[in-house]
Amino acid sequence: MIDCSAQVIYWRAAASIAWAVLLLPPFTAAFVLFSRFSLFHPIQTLSECLAFLTSASAIFSLILLSGVMVILGFLNLEYYTVVPTIACSKIELLGQLLHPRQLANSLICCIMGVIVAWCCAITTGSRYDTLGSMCPQSDGDTSQMCLNEYHLILLLGGAFVGLSHSLLGVIHNMNYVSFNTVQQYKYLCVKGSLTTVVKCSATQALYSVRSFIILHYSLTLTHVYLHHFLIISSVHPLDSIAGLFNLSLVYHLWISASFLLSTWHFTLLLFRIYVTEVYNFPVQSSFTEDVQQCLPKVLSEKQPVILKFMALQDLALLSQHSPSRRCEVFSLSQPGGHPHNWNAISGECLSLLTELNQRLVSYHDSVATNGRAKSLSTASERKTSSETSVTSGAEDPMSPRPTLLLKTPVSVFARTVTGTPKSPLTAPFTPDLDSPFTSPTLRRLTTPAEQCSPWSGTLQSPHVMRRGVKLWSTPTGEGGTNHHYFILYVTLGIKFTLEVKGFLAKRVLIMYLFNKLPEASSQALFADSQAHIWALEGLSCLVQASFSEDQFGVVQTTLPSILSCMLTLQEAVDRHFKLPHASSKPVRSSSSMEDSTHKTLRFALRATLKTAIYRITTTFRDHLKAVQLSPEHQKRLQQFLEYKE
Repeated sequence: MIDCSAQVIYWRAAASIAWAVLLLPPFTAAFVLFSRFSLFHPIQTLSECLAFLTSASAIFSLILLSGVMVILGFLNLEYYTVVPTIACSKIELLGQLLHPRQLANSLICCIMGVIVAWCCAITTGSRYDTLGSMCPQSDGDTSQMCLNEYHLILLLGGAFVGLSHSLLGVIHNMNYVSFNTVQQYKYLCVKGSLTTVVKCSATQALYSVRSFIILHYSLTLTHVYLHHFLIISSVHPLDSIAGLFNLSLVYHLWISASFLLSTWHFTLLLFRIYVTEVYNFPVQSSFTEDVQQCLPKVLSEKQPVILKFMALQDLALLSQHSPSRRCEVFSLSQPGGHPHNWNAISGECLSLLTELNQRLVSYHDSVATNGRAKSLSTASERKTSSETSVTSGAEDPMSPRPTLLLKTPVSVFARTVTGTPKSPLTAPFTPDLDSPFTSPTLRRLTTPAEQCSPWSGTLQSPHVMRRGVKLWSTPTGEGGTNHHYFILYVTLGIKFTLEVKGFLAKRVLIMYLFNKLPEASSQALFADSQAHIWALEGLSCLVQASFSEDQFGVVQTTLPSILSCMLTLQEAVDRHFKLPHASSKPVRSSSSMEDSTHKTLRFALRATLKTAIYRITTTFRDHLKAVQLSPEHQKRLQQFLEYKE
């Protein structure tokens, strides 16, 4: 059973689809006007457009386009996300493009592009009207069906634009839905964004048509097949110079692609506006069946993520603009007198901030350790660092350290096992046994004897078996031999891996695919920071309001943990911004429908975090000296009190 709060998303998506279908006729009328417009016969053009709009073919095309809008709306509902998927390398981006789910989306968009292109060809009329036409033969009056290449080019262009729209949606994260900072009415949002939609669609259509023309004219085998096995009705083949400079064909390709992208982008815009509309959750309810819809319960849920984002947005808004709902947050339960609402809300917000802090600390530690290992230039240094990391990772502090023998040569390892700890042949001096000046006696003494041999005893009595020196760290028997082979295999595996990495590092294409993209790691780290921004705003505003509205003092019990969490997070954020590419602001693109809000979330989080701490310090001032904090946090809090941060 679908929760009532989750049904809100489906109803909003249905409303956006309905409005997209209702506003489709104005887009279609504009396309008919631009596709049939004649500069020298304007009155005739208007009469032809009106006659076509009332024809049966126009109504049928409108029904098909409405079906495409409905399917596109369901795709938006299926593929949307409030946490963007950011690829940190080219190979990750390629994996996203080749994902089976994305391939299915691309196929559906390609088919819908063909349908829209067919409707555009019917609307344009003239030589683009049908796929087949009657063409007379050169040797008589008989006629047969010929392939209309102009109609075919429009269909192929629609398929290409639909495919490119799907792929660019993955590259530019067009399925990412962000929440507006400034709340506006839906009509004002649509009115303000309509010009941007048309401009971005026309620009993207121009680039798509350019790429399609280059691709079409480069596929010479396709033209050879069409001209030799099919009958083409066009006078000038479209792979010739005359077909290349056919401005009318290029114009109709561009206007059709602009119409396709405008309607699709407008549907996406309506979906974003409707889904991100503010929703007010009840803080508490007297009925048990309505508890699942209350704000504390929705905040603790993990799925769907957009509901949690909507709840955090509602928390941030009520903490600033709703005194009556704030009183419900500060209220006590009856009977019992427990602050369940405040404990649930503050606990969820603190867990979000703590999780982000741990993520930042882990990322900083990984960069600090791996950064040095990657900066080594020579192969020997890379090998030494890799072996050292493997040795330290497999080490148990409560057990012997046989893994230290990984760096020991085979001959020294054999002498260490068979010799005694006090043997003069152990480190630091080891003679060269392969030297011709070494005596045979020294070679015989340093050669490991077989444990089962009768000559393994003392020199005085060869028949008495001597028990070899058994060190506590030395494995014996068959298990020890297997352990030695295992160490050898691990060493060879590490060496082989390093050689493969060194070989691949010399290939330009491999390095291009696997190299980390600048700023991508930092953007991926703060991809869901909109939730943390709302948590900071909600907590700080509630703490500020509690100074005069909290009658029971429920906030005072968690004020030390709130301040400690914020100060710790601020320290982690400051450390992160000292890393390369973390403080560089990306350039926003104005030629696409890409929502680049996620690229600047880390800057918004840093500003919100500092504002939240200042909001608390300026409200409580000297009262914060009575709050129990660690000496480091007290020192850092004093800087905020003195406005030095």
